Amino acid sequence: MAVLVTGGAGYIGSHMVLALLDAGHAVVVLDDLSTGFRWAVAPGAAFVQGDVSDAALVTRVLAEHKVDAVIHFAARIVVPDSVADPLGYYLANTVKTRALLETVVAAGVPHFIFSSTAAVYGMVGTDPVDEGAALAPISPYGRSKLMSEWMLKDTAFAFPLRYVALRYFNVAGADPAGRTGQSTAGATHLLKVACETALGKRAGIEVFGTDYPTPDGTCLRDYIHVGDLVAAHLDALTYLRAGGESGVFNCGYGRGFSVLQMLEAVKEISGVDFPVRFSPRRAGDPAAVVAKADLIRSTLGWTPRLDDMAMIVRTALDWERGLDARRSA
Repeated sequence: MAVLVTGGAGYIGSHMVLALLDAGHAVVVLDDLSTGFRWAVAPGAAFVQGDVSDAALVTRVLAEHKVDAVIHFAARIVVPDSVADPLGYYLANTVKTRALLETVVAAGVPHFIFSSTAAVYGMVGTDPVDEGAALAPISPYGRSKLMSEWMLKDTAFAFPLRYVALRYFNVAGADPAGRTGQSTAGATHLLKVACETALGKRAGIEVFGTDYPTPDGTCLRDYIHVGDLVAAHLDALTYLRAGGESGVFNCGYGRGFSVLQMLEAVKEISGVDFPVRFSPRRAGDPAAVVAKADLIRSTLGWTPRLDDMAMIVRTALDWERGLDARRSA
């Protein structure tokens, strides 16, 4: 049996493909290449260019490759963009997920793993947040993902489909072997921007808000290495194939680093003291977003192996140094 990875040419998806292949799984990637890169897909995976809402195409792929599990990454993910283009985000993240689910159910595929987000929680406090916390997303992005979680729950109740939804916290870093990484031009992730700045690709970096109720006044985030994140998906796949019940799980380390701590780590490891500009807070930025991640450890048996800020930064820097050559190859 094979695993279908939607969005497998993107940042997290390309890491997922590598992890699946490394573990001996048959993999097929479906990606429309609107933001992903064909070169980022590992050679051992079958590749199909197309849209997840194309029912005829997805039906054919599921049948031809004997797919028994779908890992769904394909989505739009930039929070400010979702505010400017809410209908586009509801189409990409909610409407197309609904279309994919309909095709998956019709084909009798029994397992579905969904890429969700901590943005479903909204403006949380400074304490770690668990899966039972109130769900109050404040952006169309967060709401589009929460709607998809609801659809999954209702679909699994009505049909023989079992799922795991993983709520990501702040994904960072790159493959330690240097095979893939964050490659999107103009990406807004803090570590990506800091690495670009350290390597002279940007003139400086802006920090929004220094008066939050945190130790140094800047926002705290739970940064999880992308390698540990995709390992959680592998654990979810094993869990579902063994008959595990549907569930929703936080995916984070359970501790936060501030914006300034992240920037200092990049400066130290790169050896570059790049310019930092301080600006007022941005509307909608929580002071802290940190996972309470006991449930995923106890239920899926997930054990992080790359929980080290220096490792996260070093892998991201190494990837960024070679990215221009990879793009032009």
